[in-house]
Amino acid sequence: YAGISLQPNAGSQGEYAGLLAIRGWHASRGESHRNICLIPSSAHGTNPASAQMVGLQVVVTKCDENGNVDMADLKAKCEQHSANLAAVMITYPSTHGVFETTVKELCALVHQHGGRVYVDGANMNALVGVAAPGEFGGDVSHLNLHKTFCIPHGGGGPGVGPVCVVEDLVPFLPGHGRGAEPGGVCDTPASAHAVGAVSAAPLGNAAVLPISWMYIRMMGADGLKHATEAAILSANYISKRLADHYPTLYASANGHVAHECILDLRQLKETSGVMAEDVAKRLMDYGFHAPTLSFPVANTLMVEPTESETLEELDRFIDAMIAIREEVRRIEKGEWPQDDNPLKNAPHTADSLMNADWPHPYGRDVGAASQSTRAHAKYWPPVGRIDNVYGDRNLFCSCVPVSELA
Repeated sequence: YAGISLQPNAGSQGEYAGLLAIRGWHASRGESHRNICLIPSSAHGTNPASAQMVGLQVVVTKCDENGNVDMADLKAKCEQHSANLAAVMITYPSTHGVFETTVKELCALVHQHGGRVYVDGANMNALVGVAAPGEFGGDVSHLNLHKTFCIPHGGGGPGVGPVCVVEDLVPFLPGHGRGAEPGGVCDTPASAHAVGAVSAAPLGNAAVLPISWMYIRMMGADGLKHATEAAILSANYISKRLADHYPTLYASANGHVAHECILDLRQLKETSGVMAEDVAKRLMDYGFHAPTLSFPVANTLMVEPTESETLEELDRFIDAMIAIREEVRRIEKGEWPQDDNPLKNAPHTADSLMNADWPHPYGRDVGAASQSTRAHAKYWPPVGRIDNVYGDRNLFCSCVPVSELA
């Protein structure tokens, strides 16, 4: 990429700014009517939201059974909307956890119809040092610094989502009109169709940026590439180790995944009544915060180990997932009822396990799920199962009553 703006305070803001740049570029060419944004069904949910915020009309394109963008459907949509095509938004590698092998063909097709290609940078931790979106056909990308470049994950406050563009889009990057910054960082609305500012600070959340700068300096080119390779290797390791217990929903023709794998738990509902949410809650008993639940496919778990976990930690997670699958098999065999078992009752608090009344058909030791090799490091969930849906729809105040403060 030729230019970058550090203004956006989140990846979602980076999407917004990048799409504004595309709209500005079209306007500068007298093509403001281009308002169609093609988005594959595998995209992040922020993609269609960002497109609608900048006034684009979203048209969803299909994915094939392997999770790839359906190129035949994409071609048909490009031809149908050719006169009004503004952009396509893809995530590479996709949210389905696969590298789109036709990505260059996809980019060329969209360019042929006058559109620009937005490559969502959510999964850049599978690309750094290995592939460059600006080289395989991308025109715009944002970077999630919390995912790939080491800053904290927001925590309710502003993050950083820099937006990068190719040469002819540089004049349309967001800025305050103060001129270009040293090092190619753009802060200049140099065109009548420029975006202008998208955040109050000229360089966005600048206090956080030294974290990413130091990370890059300390890792070096070799270290950054190694991190990418480790992330991809870890995801494939988990996928292969769990293949006999939980099939991976999407993979490439050679059976490989990118930096994440979607474990398919959908068949468990029919055989045992167990849902992905039950597995997620049970993982708490084994000392794990669950992976992404039911996204992008309902009743699945999307596991993204990143480059940060040790082999020991990966094996501990795999052992826990296998142990949970064995518990499901006991339900399938009828040893435990479908409505009263360690998964449906998870997570188990210390208080519930010490209660004198224990009405369940499995032992307290099973409920505790303390793996023998790490019994000394057992994590105890502070609360048991709650009704998530009811809580989302029926908000109530947990504050101390005013009468107690009087």
